[in-house]
Amino acid sequence: MGTFSIEIGIGDPDRGRWKTLDALVDTGASITAVPASVLRELGVQPSMRRSFESAHGETREMDVGQTWVRVEGEDIFTFVLFNDEDTTPLLGALALEMAFLGVDPARQRLVSVHGLM
Repeated sequence: MGTFSIEIGIGDPDRGRWKTLDALVDTGASITAVPASVLRELGVQPSMRRSFESAHGETREMDVGQTWVRVEGEDIFTFVLFNDEDTTPLLGALALEMAFLGVDPARQRLVSVHGLM
């Protein structure tokens, strides 16, 4: 579930252009979700459609693509969900994991973690 907001960057596939967004850190979401218009403006193309279930139990088919997400100064090439325009961007667990970041909800911040093998 969402805990707090941070500033993230969404980059085009070539990392030439970036858009800064406030995103909710959402450890209940696996994939980072961004309004579709932001992704289209950056030239990100959907590469697949997948079924997603909301916290309310609703299932929807949605577009997924891959592009760059910048979090805490780290650029990560990851999956992004083309989300509805009226929804808050979400930073998902996959991007956090790839950046070796964990969540400290009490202090409302991200913390560096060591990779586990």
